[in-house]
Amino acid sequence: MPDKYITTKNIGIFSPRIPLRVALDLTYRCNNRCRHCWLWTKDGRNELTTKEIIALVDDARALGCREWAISGGEPMLRPDFPEIFDYITSQAKSYSLNTNGTLITEEIAQLMKRKGSKMVAIYGATAEVHDHVTRNPGSFDAVMHGFSLLKDAGAGFTVQVVPMKDNYHQMEQMIALAKSLSRTWRIGASWLFLSAGRDPARNAEIAAQRLPASTALELDQPSLGSESGGDGAHPACPAGDDRLFAACIAHRRDFHVDPYGMLSFCAFVKDPAMRYDLRRGSLREGWEQFIPSLAGKVCGGEEYRNNCGSCELRKDCRWCPVYGYLEHGRHSAKVEYLCEIAKESRSYRETRLRDYRRYFRIGGITIQVDSDLPFSPASYHPKMDCFRADGPGNDTVKIHHHFGMPDFPMEKRGAEVYQREPWTIYRKGNAWIYTIPSTRDTMAVDHIAVFSNDHSAGNIYNSIENEDIFRRGNMESLSLFSTDEILVARLLADRNGLIIHSCGVSLDGKGLLFVGHSGAGKTTAGSQAKACGQILCEDRNIIRYQDNGWKVYGTWSHATPPDVSCGPAPLKAVLFPEKSESNRLIRIEDRRECIHRLLACIVRPFVTKDWWEKVLATSENLVRDVPFYRMQFDLSGNIVSELKRL
Repeated sequence: MPDKYITTKNIGIFSPRIPLRVALDLTYRCNNRCRHCWLWTKDGRNELTTKEIIALVDDARALGCREWAISGGEPMLRPDFPEIFDYITSQAKSYSLNTNGTLITEEIAQLMKRKGSKMVAIYGATAEVHDHVTRNPGSFDAVMHGFSLLKDAGAGFTVQVVPMKDNYHQMEQMIALAKSLSRTWRIGASWLFLSAGRDPARNAEIAAQRLPASTALELDQPSLGSESGGDGAHPACPAGDDRLFAACIAHRRDFHVDPYGMLSFCAFVKDPAMRYDLRRGSLREGWEQFIPSLAGKVCGGEEYRNNCGSCELRKDCRWCPVYGYLEHGRHSAKVEYLCEIAKESRSYRETRLRDYRRYFRIGGITIQVDSDLPFSPASYHPKMDCFRADGPGNDTVKIHHHFGMPDFPMEKRGAEVYQREPWTIYRKGNAWIYTIPSTRDTMAVDHIAVFSNDHSAGNIYNSIENEDIFRRGNMESLSLFSTDEILVARLLADRNGLIIHSCGVSLDGKGLLFVGHSGAGKTTAGSQAKACGQILCEDRNIIRYQDNGWKVYGTWSHATPPDVSCGPAPLKAVLFPEKSESNRLIRIEDRRECIHRLLACIVRPFVTKDWWEKVLATSENLVRDVPFYRMQFDLSGNIVSELKRL
């Protein structure tokens, strides 16, 4: 087996192992002495030198690494931090930096203007609480000064709120402070792991700072994206294979280097036998040979099989062998605190699925809507009631609403592919990134939406103002965009479907589509047909080839109850209304004319080449299969008899 490839029993296929990201801890020394810290040491002996770190950076780049996570201890405690930071980030594709912010200088603040993710921690909302946690008098004032220097330099940053027992009574104030300091903030580790050195006294102090399991879970809520749970959980071992790290290593594209040049695949690996000394070997050897060799080094055995490996809560648990080692010195050991969190997580998930998830069905597509805020009976406009579904369908698209903007600087958004008010849309890898600017602040955005390549999954981040809209209810859009059409039109292109400016009617169980823009007469025609049928939607409808036939579905766009229905109805004719003194239907025989008329009325999202190709193919098939008519009519209503004869 070539060294650069890895496979594990029952894991999957061979895949090239290219390291993309390096996590580098510059020191475990820190000017703070936090009560919860698992890494702190006062001994700086044997740390990598500046020269050694620069050589490591060069070797990592040669292997393909372009992303860096810089941390500690407090990395700025090293006098060579500016030189190291400059060298790493000057050629990095992206980077992140974790700091307590107390040692920021004007020079460092200027360096931190370089685009990347900077997280600065706070441990209290007042000096009294903050300095109590850090055991460093003056640390609160120092970090506030650091924030000021970053703001003066124009260096964006994220405030990281770190909760524990001794500061939790200030949690709301800490969040308010974080919001006042930066547009982006996050909650740090909601649960604490024990010390890397497994010191009993320090472990007792850390354990005393752990929040109750229910509180920890509330701060770090499990995602509803999958009923299977397991957010952040270590991959479970396949049946008959108890190699605890095999599945994890098989999929890693990153590695960690500690301040002493010891390498492994994860920052939490503290077993000396699972770390490789870069001073005695090469980074290439460590990555291509040593890390793959760890896949079978640790087996769970009977302890794992009888506990975590067979636990019914495993899918709701965040247990990992590295936590077992930190807690008990055994990788296979269960962590009782995580057991408590897993029980809370199972109960929490059941409640959340009831109160924080809704399903809607449109055009034969089920849209699962998850939210960080609970839904109420009045969350959506009554016109959307008929589109509600009880659960997922055969074709389910998932979107999740978050309230609060992420740290998403321009360099993380990829290449701009579309700009037309109000949208700016970017393409990064297999993701589409949508942004809508704020109407109040030209430098801010109200929405950032990140969709998968086929738009079947998306996370939507909303501003505080949009949170207010959500709480008020009566919403007319699942996405909280001005219309859901930009999403639905993209989805339909992959499903032989189109959204058409039209009035859809089900007449005697048969679908008719009156097509045209505002003023063309489609609504008037629909009103006449309504006497003998049902309106699907008076302004936007979906045509889709499904189950061996063309169907027309209503939408909630620009429609008011009761004249809206989800449908479907089998599509029998497409008609272009023309106001006239007579009532008659004139078949359009020229397919080119049919397509020309149809394309002029298709609702378009942002247009890409592949979208147009799919839409044109669907349009050509529709014109071939379904008759198109010019519909001349007056206000008498006599056209209905002509329609019935169809």
